[in-house]
Amino acid sequence: MKKLWHYVRKTNTAFLFGTFLTTVTAVPAYIWHYGLSGFQVALFLFFTVSTAMSITLGYHRLFSHLTFKAQWPVKLYTLLFGAAAFEGSALEWSADHRRHHKFVDHDEDPYDISKGLFHAHIGWLLFRTGPETPLTWVRDLQNDRLASWQHRYYVPIAIGWGFALPALLGGLWGGAAGALGGFLIAGTARIVVVHHMTFCINSLCHWIGDRPYSTHCTARNSVIMALCTFGEGYHNFHHEFQYDYRNGIKPWQWDPTKWAIWTLSKIGLVSNLRTIPEEKIVKAQILEHERKIAATLKIRSVSEAVSAALDSARARTETALADWEVLLREYRTAASRQTEVSRAELRTLKGKAEEAYGQLRSSFRHWIAAYHDIRSGSPTA
Repeated sequence: MKKLWHYVRKTNTAFLFGTFLTTVTAVPAYIWHYGLSGFQVALFLFFTVSTAMSITLGYHRLFSHLTFKAQWPVKLYTLLFGAAAFEGSALEWSADHRRHHKFVDHDEDPYDISKGLFHAHIGWLLFRTGPETPLTWVRDLQNDRLASWQHRYYVPIAIGWGFALPALLGGLWGGAAGALGGFLIAGTARIVVVHHMTFCINSLCHWIGDRPYSTHCTARNSVIMALCTFGEGYHNFHHEFQYDYRNGIKPWQWDPTKWAIWTLSKIGLVSNLRTIPEEKIVKAQILEHERKIAATLKIRSVSEAVSAALDSARARTETALADWEVLLREYRTAASRQTEVSRAELRTLKGKAEEAYGQLRSSFRHWIAAYHDIRSGSPTA
């Protein structure tokens, strides 16, 4: 028992259990005694969105992956409210996260899912299972004055923005009872909610969903997880293309973090948004589909007719891919020479590229359907 106690991260454990117990006991008691006002709900939502987005937009996509550049107001906002999430400084968080990407699903991964769902979700924070991640992982970020300042004064900033500020705002609205409500609801309860939202990225996003871009690691895409994590649920894409500022690359995919970054770019507060070329993403999907078919054919025999149909679907997809890439290059080349090319010519080239992409999608869908037929068992020999 004494040896086990040695591995417990005592400060983390006390804080995580303390905030959780306060949330399930004192918060309901406060609401029962004082009621729940619209102001307290609004305060909770403001701090939830601000702190959660400071993690996803700031700690994750800005500092950890450098997917865009930000002006100082954006950095300052995300560092202040990121600290209020009580997940460590931006330097510490980014160091752990970069290490996670480098060693995903292996012992060096701080929240390795292969050690179990509990470990990936919260166990790694409660128990010391290996050496701490050194800040050598974030030497570049140590040169950022604001990030270094936040790291030095993380504790007072976290307490001030995470507990004192919601209590102060609650007090200005409703006196002592309002201050207590702000502390409990927008402070403590909000911290618990944001904690487990973030923890789900490390655990359930490696557990629930599909893997359309790569099966090299456990990261998965899940609409449900995206809804719960401000867009971080398209995790399979993120692990394959970690330097893209987007997680949900389709217009309809729920990724409010991506939309916030894009909006900030339109008003000049962020710039240099990094994206992966569309053809590279499509090729990753096609390559992963080929792997799945090869794996299935190793364990399931099919008739010659089915094999021929698969080969035909693959050939059509590869031809459509090659045609699309040619037209896409032509359009991009013309777009780079706008002064030499008329708008009508650009529209024509763009239309041809879009039509070729539509044919590629149709061919790929046909190939996927043929694969699903095999998995369903109907075309077996």
